[in-house]
Amino acid sequence: MGVLIIRVNDFFMANPNVPGVLAPAQLSAITQAIQGLDNQQLHWVSGYIAGLAAAQGGVVAATEASANQAQLTILYGSQTGNAKGVAHSFAEKANATGVPAKVVSMADYKPRTLKSETHVAVIVSTHGEGDAPDDAVELHEFVASKKAPKLASTKYSVLGLGDTSYEFFCQTAKDFDARLSGLGATAVAERVDCDVDYAQASQAWMDSVLAAIKDDFNQPIASVTPVAEAANAPVASQYSKQNPFAATLTESLKITGRDSVKDIRHIEISLEDSGIQYQVGDALGVYFSNSDDVVSRILAALSLDGQTEVEVAGEKLPLSDALTDKLELTLSYPTFISKLSESTGAESLQKLLADKSALREYIADRQIVDIVIDHPVVCSAQQLVDALRPITPRLYSIASSQSEVEDEVHLTVALVEYDEFGFTHQGGASGYLGKRLAEGDTVKVYVEPNNNFRIPADPNTPIIMIGPGTGIAPFRAFMQERDAQDAQGDNWLFFGNPNFTQDFLYQTEWQGYKKSGLLNRVSLAWSRDQEEKIYVQHRLLEEGEEVYAWLERGAHVYVCGDATHMAKDVENTLLTIYQTHGKLSEADAKKALLALRKAKRYQKDVY
Repeated sequence: MGVLIIRVNDFFMANPNVPGVLAPAQLSAITQAIQGLDNQQLHWVSGYIAGLAAAQGGVVAATEASANQAQLTILYGSQTGNAKGVAHSFAEKANATGVPAKVVSMADYKPRTLKSETHVAVIVSTHGEGDAPDDAVELHEFVASKKAPKLASTKYSVLGLGDTSYEFFCQTAKDFDARLSGLGATAVAERVDCDVDYAQASQAWMDSVLAAIKDDFNQPIASVTPVAEAANAPVASQYSKQNPFAATLTESLKITGRDSVKDIRHIEISLEDSGIQYQVGDALGVYFSNSDDVVSRILAALSLDGQTEVEVAGEKLPLSDALTDKLELTLSYPTFISKLSESTGAESLQKLLADKSALREYIADRQIVDIVIDHPVVCSAQQLVDALRPITPRLYSIASSQSEVEDEVHLTVALVEYDEFGFTHQGGASGYLGKRLAEGDTVKVYVEPNNNFRIPADPNTPIIMIGPGTGIAPFRAFMQERDAQDAQGDNWLFFGNPNFTQDFLYQTEWQGYKKSGLLNRVSLAWSRDQEEKIYVQHRLLEEGEEVYAWLERGAHVYVCGDATHMAKDVENTLLTIYQTHGKLSEADAKKALLALRKAKRYQKDVY
């Protein structure tokens, strides 16, 4: 095999810039390089060359030329990066076990290539009300269209990443599964729908898929990384979701007025001595501890002793410690009720589970503590622990650029706090950062890259930023970065909140950018400063002609904030702008917006 590698490397050393269509001399050179190889060696070369191509800096695209060679194509659709991470882990495992695999973002995948695939693994998240993530939209629509090919020769499996607290749990994964099956593809392993704690379930799914297809591949190949990271990506940090950095909270400052209906905090965290680097557009993962008050209320409601030893993920510790640092208590989800019902046989919980619609309505404004107070079942400490899911870090859009703040990271956090059911409730991470953590205290963090939310590589490109409320966070980072770049591209901010006097977040900074000329236009929407409520989509529509002019000269559009309502309203407004000022039909307006998305000129960071 060493001679084989030398042959392949010799060819690429002599032909470093092989174009998409090979010249006769290049084809002859390849033929000579592989002459005499048996079928298994040819299969090995296919995977090896794919790895070399990826290492040169790009996605290895599926082509007609590879149609007759069995390979595992791992397609991921990711809103926050989790699906991408699982996809790369799967590729490493597959290549290590002799299954040649490549990873492709659905955003970079040509849908018509699907008919040439022999083996496909789909790893996809769901957001909003059962919506596909942005980078999966085109493929999701394609497989449901009349243009989708028959896939009788394709084997597949689907892994869904989701959150059972949402009604349309893993809906996008379910859609892909049904549509691929409907096109004649053969499922080699049942679809797995993962909750927020997806590590164990996803590994089991990988093993089942590989076990089902391993006989289709009979020669191990070199372990390679199928997709290279962007050239300007920061050096990989030793810190991650599995190994967070113990950072220091240096500032937590309320930036809304005394009479505001919102409590929004500017948070500053020191990353000193971590070596952590991030790009504008990335998110910060924040681990938190639950409040002592909530833990005490749960123990009292269930008559449990906090010192009772329990086991969580193989670790033994007191129940009170587990509830404080290991388990999710602020977000409610149906599986908690179903698991506790199964282990205790509690009739009140069984009645609650009988009506799914009523159950969703019940848990919508209740935390775990409210549920156990309403239903004080008789259970053991371990039964309670087993019904709860592990605590998951919260992701916050980073509100700073390291070009300006260096070894700090800034966040814009809306404190979730409300009085209900007899006492004050707080959000898990927002309450921790905004109220329970003191300056100088330690907070565990890591960077979650978001390659689907990047400022243009060309600093001369105009950008339109639409971010009401805390959605303004990444745009503060964008402006800091463009200021450091001395970027000449025009910048336009659309921002909204309830009141001008109380809720203009980072007002002096935006005024400074406007005065300096870095910020060219500002369009503000104050929903409660007049009788008629005005939101960012209304301002967008009012400025439609100019927005269209910016789009025509290459502007990139960024949307950050609420996915359920705001982001959809903004998208509908953009479609209206295309129809009104671009004189397009509804169908052509949708095509124009899709083209904008494919060109990465329409990017969303929504939640």
